[in-house]
Amino acid sequence: MQQGWGIESHNGSWEPIKFGRYYVRMTAGQKQYLKIRGILERLMAVLALVLLSPLFLVVSIAQKMSAPDEPVFFKQKRVGKDAHCFNIVKFRTMKSSAPKNVATGDLESPERYISKLGRFLRDTSIDELPQLINVARGEMGLIGPRPLVYTERQIRFLRRWYGIYQVKPGITGWAQVNGRDTVDVYDKVFYDREYVQKVGLLFDIKIILKSVAVVLGHHGIVDGKIDPQIRRESIVLLRESELLTHVQNDEEEEVV
Repeated sequence: MQQGWGIESHNGSWEPIKFGRYYVRMTAGQKQYLKIRGILERLMAVLALVLLSPLFLVVSIAQKMSAPDEPVFFKQKRVGKDAHCFNIVKFRTMKSSAPKNVATGDLESPERYISKLGRFLRDTSIDELPQLINVARGEMGLIGPRPLVYTERQIRFLRRWYGIYQVKPGITGWAQVNGRDTVDVYDKVFYDREYVQKVGLLFDIKIILKSVAVVLGHHGIVDGKIDPQIRRESIVLLRESELLTHVQNDEEEEVV
């Protein structure tokens, strides 16, 4: 009997569906590491929220002064571990007139929706800090693949195919420090899969250090659709693989 992205085995336990040679099979050691890290992350998130409360207050006041009728926080349905959805929490950077449940990278002209304060929050990544609430709840980790908007169907399929939903999404991740917004869908999945393969303490430390450099250097921040020329050096590993065929077949079946 199938259940979610898994299947019930003969002994009654639930196991993830294996999608062939592309599916990443994590080791027992990696799974144990993620369990321990998850506990520490939740404790760290609670502590960080307490320490950052003055900054949260300042941003909240600034939000209300600049746009009294707009809410301080932005909530959106995202896809998390085991493909279960949750509501991500961020500081609002766009006007309420912005299209709902649409990834920023899919907007034609996002600048008309982003407020002046929102531009500052985005450029400094301060808008991401409320996601510590999601970490404290256990819905996200500090490190992991960025949580997708549930309408991003193509990359969601590829993540399922690769087994990326085995791990929690994160505030920062391997794809984030390797191009961020300038990385296309296929390359993001390439980096996400590489992260799941290499999950471990040393790799996480590497991602954290690179994340600091990316944030301080304001690297890879692009809102809206990207000029194809920016991505001319794309890895294109998945674009020419049989995975794209599976995506197209999957979409055709849904239409039928």
